[in-house]
Amino acid sequence: MSEVRGPFSGLTVIDLSRALAGPYCTMLLADLGARVIKIERPGRGDEARQIPPLKDGRSAYFDSLNRGKQSLALDLKSDADREILFELLADADLLVENFRPGTLDRLGLGWDDLHPRFPRLIYAATSGFGHTGPRASLPAYDIVVQAMGGLMSLTGEEGGPPTRVGTSIGDIAAGLFTTIGIGAALYDRERSGKGRKIDVSMLDSQVALLENAIARLGASGEIPGPIGARHPSITPFARFATADGPIVIAAGNDELFAKLCRVLRRSDLARNPDYASNAQRTENQQRLTTEIEAALAVRGTEPWLAELEAAGIPCGPIQNVAQVLADPQVLARNMIVETRDASGARQLMAGNPVKISGFEDPTTRRAAPELDADRDSLLGKGAKAD
Repeated sequence: MSEVRGPFSGLTVIDLSRALAGPYCTMLLADLGARVIKIERPGRGDEARQIPPLKDGRSAYFDSLNRGKQSLALDLKSDADREILFELLADADLLVENFRPGTLDRLGLGWDDLHPRFPRLIYAATSGFGHTGPRASLPAYDIVVQAMGGLMSLTGEEGGPPTRVGTSIGDIAAGLFTTIGIGAALYDRERSGKGRKIDVSMLDSQVALLENAIARLGASGEIPGPIGARHPSITPFARFATADGPIVIAAGNDELFAKLCRVLRRSDLARNPDYASNAQRTENQQRLTTEIEAALAVRGTEPWLAELEAAGIPCGPIQNVAQVLADPQVLARNMIVETRDASGARQLMAGNPVKISGFEDPTTRRAAPELDADRDSLLGKGAKAD
């Protein structure tokens, strides 16, 4: 398959990252048209190549994060291979890495080493705790930053144990913030002509996602905790049981609440002074939830959703992953794409949520590369590193 054309077409990225946070960022860049050259360890490559689930001996996990990239195996401890890397950097716009701080400095590949030599090169570093602070040198994984960043303390049912979010939001958030930083640095370079260092911490990224939890603590002095599926300060905005399963309803203002009450044949609830405002509804949310679920219990999920949608009330089914992949709205937005490797094996994966006018959003993408698959094209046929 040909290269994806996008707003980052013409941008060359040297990708020294591995596992999840960095590769997620560079996958987004590739989806937006950038040429991404993934540098991997000789012999074994990115450790994600061994992470299950495996399909026909290939890691579906690795494939889903590295589509559309090129692969070159280099030993960064080798002088000869570092020289090859320097040659690539001379024509590159951006370097992305997610090593522990200090690792690349010891190899002469840190920001202070590369910036004088390649002054226009943007250097994007993602790490567990960032390049400053007392924990800068320590390693971290997703669950560590979810725990330390407060997210686990907010997730789960009230009274239950701290719970990890079901996706690796610690890594993914850092990858997203790194991508935002790259866009900002590229815009700055157009004016200043200088490359910048981007330093994104997984822990910082989790703190940035705490949203209203910080505001609630600052306003009330109370430490937020887990409250299940409901919103802490908007009611009704939660999961509710129908006759045959749960749905979510988000009646986020007085007008929507009145509409909800009419649909439920309970207009008396809208007239009840205990539910007259959002603040009162939130104060009395347990009693209101009981009333709403009693009304919902007379019918199943599908007829309720149809009536709620017709009334303009935000709502939805609670879908499993298989249902998401078959959802007509998801499919209409091209959010499930496929790749085919050299053997013709098909892989399904999430599409690119960033839709930009003037650029196609193809339904198929170039597969993740085999280790060192692009050596000849990158270095010239027959080129070989020590």
